[in-house]
Amino acid sequence: MFQLSDKGRGVRQMFDDIAYRYDLLNRLLSFGIDRRWRRFAVSQLSIPKNGRVLDIATGTCDIALEVAKQTDPSVTIIGEDFTQGMLVQGQSKLKNSSYGTRIMLVNAPCEEIPHPDECFDGITIAFGIRNVVDRQAGLNEMYRVLKPGGRVVILEFSNPRSQLFRKLYYFYFQKILPTLGGLLSKRSAYQYLPDSVIEFPCQEEFSAMMGAAGFQRLQYVDQTFGIATVYVGDKR
Repeated sequence: MFQLSDKGRGVRQMFDDIAYRYDLLNRLLSFGIDRRWRRFAVSQLSIPKNGRVLDIATGTCDIALEVAKQTDPSVTIIGEDFTQGMLVQGQSKLKNSSYGTRIMLVNAPCEEIPHPDECFDGITIAFGIRNVVDRQAGLNEMYRVLKPGGRVVILEFSNPRSQLFRKLYYFYFQKILPTLGGLLSKRSAYQYLPDSVIEFPCQEEFSAMMGAAGFQRLQYVDQTFGIATVYVGDKR
């Protein structure tokens, strides 16, 4: 069984604490545009009938539900998250969705995916890879469970390339957002999340990490002035 590090346990506890506010947090972090980013990310998949998709760090199941909307009814989706509180919120959302019966939830970390080799046609992870303590191990695991010819799509916050926009963005992230978060939930969580975005590797560096895991035909597409980026990689 995978043993979380002290940092990993801390991150898991933080998300447990804010699970009931997580959707609101994402809207604040993304200025409410994250729904459009998710739709675009999922559109990069190409899942056959009777295919299987793994959504890692599924959280409250936004991406898993979007996959269900955009794929054939025969496609099965597995939503995986290492935080029990997030899965509880996700399960509640699935109960109120017509797509809920196609989605199964699993409690597991990205660094040790509890599935056999080469069993998924597609893998998604949205706003979760930056919270994985050992990102390279997580990417290696994604490659392992993906079928040959399958595709991984990763949506993550990034740092805007424009110096002027980046200054405005950082001011919002580091000054305004923690204050708003403190009013709505735990201030420490709202401080951690902007910090985790700022320290995340640049697009080229993260693409190189995907390449090191074995993914090929790598590409990335910035969203909304580089606030977020969609990364795509294939397994030959």
